Amino acid sequence: MQVSLLYGQKELPVEISQRHLLGVVEIQPMPLLADPGKTLAAALSHPIGTAPLVDLAKGKESACIVVSDNTRPVPNRLLLPAILKTIGANLKRCTVLVASGLHQPLGQGAIQELVGGCLPDSCRVICHDAQDDEQLVKLGETRRGLPITLNKTYVESDLKILTGLVEPHFMAGYSGGRKSICPGIAGRRTIQLLHSPLLLESPRADSCILEGNPVHEEATEIARAARPDFIVNVAIDGKKRISNIVAGDLEAAWSACVAHVSQYVEVEIETEADIVITTNGGYPQDRNYYQCGKGLVAASRIVKEGGVIILVSECRDGLGSRSFRDNLVRLGEMKDLAAYLDYISIESHFTLDQWGVEKLIQVLRRTSHLFVCSEGLKKEDAAHTFAEQISSVEEGIGRALSLLGDDAKILVMPQGPYVIPTVRHVHGYGSTRSSTNSWSSCAASTWQFDPAPRVGIRNTTTREGLCGESQAEFESSWVYQFAVRTPSATRSKGFL
Repeated sequence: MQVSLLYGQKELPVEISQRHLLGVVEIQPMPLLADPGKTLAAALSHPIGTAPLVDLAKGKESACIVVSDNTRPVPNRLLLPAILKTIGANLKRCTVLVASGLHQPLGQGAIQELVGGCLPDSCRVICHDAQDDEQLVKLGETRRGLPITLNKTYVESDLKILTGLVEPHFMAGYSGGRKSICPGIAGRRTIQLLHSPLLLESPRADSCILEGNPVHEEATEIARAARPDFIVNVAIDGKKRISNIVAGDLEAAWSACVAHVSQYVEVEIETEADIVITTNGGYPQDRNYYQCGKGLVAASRIVKEGGVIILVSECRDGLGSRSFRDNLVRLGEMKDLAAYLDYISIESHFTLDQWGVEKLIQVLRRTSHLFVCSEGLKKEDAAHTFAEQISSVEEGIGRALSLLGDDAKILVMPQGPYVIPTVRHVHGYGSTRSSTNSWSSCAASTWQFDPAPRVGIRNTTTREGLCGESQAEFESSWVYQFAVRTPSATRSKGFL
């Protein structure tokens, strides 16, 4: 049987024997908008939970429109002209703010690809810089103690509008809505703590989970403090065609879009597979290996313990950031998955994109072998992926069958992380932990999350398991302060 996989800006056909093919896991067919422009106009004039955008714009002198960066396929050329037309020409200042979080800043070519040709000359485009304190304003702290530090241009604008895409997200449940604020336009420390092990090691910090998800809860609390006036979010199908457009209140409109998307992307299957072939959803999501953690985590949900995952991803930008590469190298040098988690749990060791490696560890605990088929990964970079490079998917299938036996069964996820499968009658999927921590023995490992107040295997209120800190040094760290601010009732539910 031939299956087409999303790969870069094309589809990659792969032939798979019917004898080995267990099934193809895809987004359920989504209804498509016959006229997206008409639907958008109606959403702007009849929003959910707010006054129409044209009314909100009255009397405003400045506006800030937040857009996603070039790792998200948001239809900016549809959204931005309609929004600008609605808010009118009386604004003295209009800024399109690229919510780049801690991603690499965009060059002029990337900005042109993102929004070029759809903005008037009077509207400036700037990229958020989470590491420039001059661009940031602190608005307080969350209940758990995260600093609420946001982009100054956004905060000082009279009219605040967010745009975005709603899709499954492997930490926050779903993207869109509040994520345009945090991590989108938040400060470095805010983003780091949002992606800290203290939150990510919760089994609730997972795709399609919102209730009790600490990443979602923190991002929402920060977004509320940012007080956006209006959001416009879209839903797309596996071929990136528009299925829904919602507009209005930060939470009400976003929740409506999540309700729409969840009907089609949350899929139940009967059984796990020995081999799972996945993508990262094609371009732009598969532009680097850092982003591919999403496709790998999605595949790890349905691969048998000790099975094989084959990742098909263009990775035209290579591994991703230098910091992500350094973290991959560090994990390889440590050769101990738990030791790496302990290391990154110390604030002084915090580095950008360490959370990408943390999520990769979740996959390594589940599978015995990773294979990656990618034209963009250079040999020296591929050596740090914890995957074996293959020249074709067929080669990967052959090697996987030689490892697991000719009776091994295959599941295929052509759209990668756009679909979130769950094995029927299997509950409690998430980050789990075992005492087996070396990479060489990860095939027999699973994660076991400790619902007590711990970061990785570290006790967050004593020095048990620490890497050389004194008790006084530890008690002044964010790990300790964050833990003692979290209500014990919340911890006992396993939310942290």
